[in-house]
Amino acid sequence: MDLLQAMRARHSVRAYEDKPVPPAVRAALEEEIAACNARFGLRMRLVTEEPNAFGSFLVHYGKFKGVRNYLALVGDDAADVNERAGYCGERVVLLAQALGLNSCWVALTFSKRAVRRALGLNKGEKLVCVIALGYGKTQGVPRRSKPAEKVMRAENPPAWFLAGVEAALLAPTAVNQQKFLFTLVGERGVRAECTGGFYGKVDLGIVRCHFELGAGAENFDWVR
Repeated sequence: MDLLQAMRARHSVRAYEDKPVPPAVRAALEEEIAACNARFGLRMRLVTEEPNAFGSFLVHYGKFKGVRNYLALVGDDAADVNERAGYCGERVVLLAQALGLNSCWVALTFSKRAVRRALGLNKGEKLVCVIALGYGKTQGVPRRSKPAEKVMRAENPPAWFLAGVEAALLAPTAVNQQKFLFTLVGERGVRAECTGGFYGKVDLGIVRCHFELGAGAENFDWVR
């Protein structure tokens, strides 16, 4: 399964089997995490066999069960850290799906104290959110999506732009709000904007990741 196939196959999963992540799968995830951390100045960390982050009453509110593995999205407290974390976190999510794991982005219904304790975070390190990982009891279910014309501005858009928007609409966003907009600028410029919503900057990073994979990074340039 490649990353484009993983986009279509992946759905949020909240209940997990009591099955450890194999060493080879963990090694592949760690390699991608290290590459993203180095390129984007993050300190993401994979935590396995740690039940405390999803052991509080918040977890029951969020309907999570059996979560023992998660990716912690950590970085400096800079203005763009949420967007960087969203982009890189989704790259790891898609790789995890391709490797047979399931996942769920989690912004509120987990114990930040337990995660900080498990990671030994230092002052100045920002915990953006976490992503639950593991072998799901189900594969999740598809969710409703906005029409493409609601999230794009372009006259006579090229095929690569439409493919990018289609991929972005497959991305997970907070409460499935899909509050983002892609604008074609000139022949190959693309502007990505957050149009509001909870955790909008994290969502923007996630959808930028999807758009880039769908459109092909060689076909366009990001513009502000």
